Amino acid sequence: MSTPPANQARPSVIQLAIKEKAALYAAYIPLFAEGGIFIPTTREYQLGNDIYVLLSLPDDPQRYPVAGRVAWVTPAKASAPRTQGVGIQFPKDEKSLLLKHKIEEILGTHLASERPTQTI
Repeated sequence: MSTPPANQARPSVIQLAIKEKAALYAAYIPLFAEGGIFIPTTREYQLGNDIYVLLSLPDDPQRYPVAGRVAWVTPAKASAPRTQGVGIQFPKDEKSLLLKHKIEEILGTHLASERPTQTI
């Protein structure tokens, strides 16, 4: 593993605790092949920024570390009912694949719902 150049900022770390299935449904991004999650934040991010997320899922005491990348940004002045934040794409690795399956297992039939989400 190589170290980033000195002028490249270290990835920010965000802790995201999702306590309810409805909130997980609203934040999960099934359109990304590797899976992804929406993170509400007022912090400014650019597409491609690296973000390290410690994700907690409903009824699960484990915290899942994800070294994700910003795949889209919802700005502060986005049209209602969009929440300001960023969409994080999970990396292509074994841990992320297991996390994607875990989230989809929790959501079950909710994945086919037509309810609006915070995601694309």
